[in-house]
Parts: sequence; structure tokens; C-alpha cells
Amino acid sequence: MTDDPEAAPTDDPPAVPTDPRAAVDALADHLTATAERPVPPATNRWLGEAEAVARDAAGEGLDAETRRKRVRQVAGLLDSAGETGDSTADRHIEAATQCCRVVLDSDGEF
Repeated sequence: MTDDPEAAPTDDPPAVPTDPRAAVDALADHLTATAERPVPPATNRWLGEAEAVARDAAGEGLDAETRRKRVRQVAGLLDSAGETGDSTADRHIEAATQCCRVVLDSDGEF
């Protein structure tokens, strides 16, 4: 067992919202959180692109179909990101992936 506080996560990411609009906002927040983690540069590039698209999706003035398109792009980027080597980043990526599912499985406007 190690005394290194970075070795073990100290707090879990928040629960994934079930409301699609809240899930879009949470998606962007989870990806922002990965930017602060020590992940390999190649993975970080994918996550950075996903974060930028997620921020766009969370912006005002988008119609529902455009917002879904952006979230689909984020889901694809997350699939391509690869291993992080950081359990905290992995938890945020898993939560972000779940947020994508909430949005893409929704039928209504948001």
C-alpha cells in the first residue's frame, strides 16, 4: 500500500444525470476534469478534442439534432482515446461515456 495521495482516488465523480440537458453539461465537466490528470500525450489529444466538442455541445443556441451530433462525435473520440493509466481520469471518462448514452438515448428536446 502506498502513502501517495495521487495513487488512490479520493473522490468519485458525481452521479450521471438522467436529464439529457444536464448530461450534456456533465459530459463537458467530466472531460474538463481529465485535462488535469497525468495521461499520456496521445490520449490527452483525443480527450482534449472531445472536451472541445463537448463544450460546443453544452453551449447555448444549438438545436437538439446538432447537440446530438456533437455528443456522437464526443462518444467516437472517447472510443479512440486509448488507455490513460490514471484511475481518476478513467472514472471521468466512464462517466462521460454514460452521459453520452443518456443524451443519445433521449427522444425529446433539450
